[in-house]
Amino acid sequence: MRNNRLTIDDASRQKLSMEEIEELKKAGTGSGKDIIAKIMASHNAIGEKTTFSLAKYTLRKSRKYLKRFTALPMDVGVLTEYVLEKEAYKIMELREDLLGLICSWANIHCGATSRVQTAEDSVSQIGGGRWLVVDDTGGLVTAALAERMGVLYPDDDEEEVSEEEEVKVQHENGATETTQNVEEIDADTAMPDADGDADATTVATSDPLKPSDTSAATSLPRKPVRPHIPQMSARANTLTVLHANNQPNLSYLKYFGYDYGAPAPSHPLYKHLKSVSWLSLLHPEDDPQYDEPEIISDEVLATMKSSKRGTYYRKRRRWERVKNVVDEARAGGYDGLVVATAMDAKTVLKELVPLVRGGGKIVVYNQNVEPLVELCDYYSKERRAAFIAREFGPPPNSKQTNGKKHRIEDDVESTTDGGNEEDDFPLNPTLLLAPSLQTARARQWQVLPQRTHPMMTSRGGAEGYIFTATRVLPIEGRVEARGHHGKKKRKVEAEPIVQS
Repeated sequence: MRNNRLTIDDASRQKLSMEEIEELKKAGTGSGKDIIAKIMASHNAIGEKTTFSLAKYTLRKSRKYLKRFTALPMDVGVLTEYVLEKEAYKIMELREDLLGLICSWANIHCGATSRVQTAEDSVSQIGGGRWLVVDDTGGLVTAALAERMGVLYPDDDEEEVSEEEEVKVQHENGATETTQNVEEIDADTAMPDADGDADATTVATSDPLKPSDTSAATSLPRKPVRPHIPQMSARANTLTVLHANNQPNLSYLKYFGYDYGAPAPSHPLYKHLKSVSWLSLLHPEDDPQYDEPEIISDEVLATMKSSKRGTYYRKRRRWERVKNVVDEARAGGYDGLVVATAMDAKTVLKELVPLVRGGGKIVVYNQNVEPLVELCDYYSKERRAAFIAREFGPPPNSKQTNGKKHRIEDDVESTTDGGNEEDDFPLNPTLLLAPSLQTARARQWQVLPQRTHPMMTSRGGAEGYIFTATRVLPIEGRVEARGHHGKKKRKVEAEPIVQS
């Protein structure tokens, strides 16, 4: 049986040099099979190799010279893996496993059939599959949420149907014009006499008052007029992105066929993706886009040029879109809040948590754990108890609390400069319930007998942490627990009387 005990692994047994191999790579077709065949044919000791050794040698050369690739369809997982290897800082070192955890804890799902409730003001809505997003990852978090909601990928069937309808209309228009031309030719051309005399043939002339050119009577085929689809007009199953600039940074959505600068009306995100700036949300009166443009009467519009009239209507439509989105955002009632930003999470939650409905999910991602630990402290039950005690004070008729006398001086000292309420309670701890901090990391493992361990070449980087909580509606006033504090009487059995 052949073995490799006497095999001498020496580089001198290979006749081809690196210069010759490079020339073969430049002169070859690029498949690499010819290079591998010549390398194996020029090896002096190729016959001394065992079957297993020859298979390993062939596989090693194939990996080196036979370059192949597979084209994969673009999805959020593939894009995350690619950007994480190239420019991880642009997506806050967000991994695919953390994206799945964010979508799960935020309860992201398709809300197209969700029930929409109307608030007490009969204007704002509650629920309806609407989520509020603060995305500083270039649109990667938005893409992951939109994929779960079913509005990320364009519908190819609708585009094919629209193209077929356009082609059908063009064919119908072309057939109609051909029929009209044939009828005109038959009417204007005179038939020859029966005797076939060419001189006797006469041509009927058309009316001199009518133009003889028939090209003006026919019109070129026109595409059907598409109905105007308002942008950001969906009422359910929507994402509202908050941004600090003139427009949000959603550059990674271009890999899914959506360009925020020039969106296609056929894409689902055209109607289901909304954007609001921080200025419009907090101070809409200071935002110029929120100001209503001047109203021009119909008589004046009729005298204006078409270009100016079109500019006026575009401004009106843009103002109506901005006003509707801002009013909807300020009314609140969202199903959840997802935050992935480098801003201070404390200031973000202070403004956005009240916009989430009761029972909604709050999810905050950060690559470092310290900001999220601070949030857990602000919403802890100890701070909640202290906040309620400070807000409502002790019961009016009680003199003792937990066995200790309550002194009014303690409350006075707590409200002085030494106990600033804004420093002690920067956030309202009664708005969120069950805050938790967690992380997850899917690692690749090497599984071999007695050598099972994580892959030593795995990528490091930030661990990434997620803060989760549930939005609750605190009850107004003090909640007091009362009960019967009467002591139970101990039964005493009567001892029998012994007569002596």
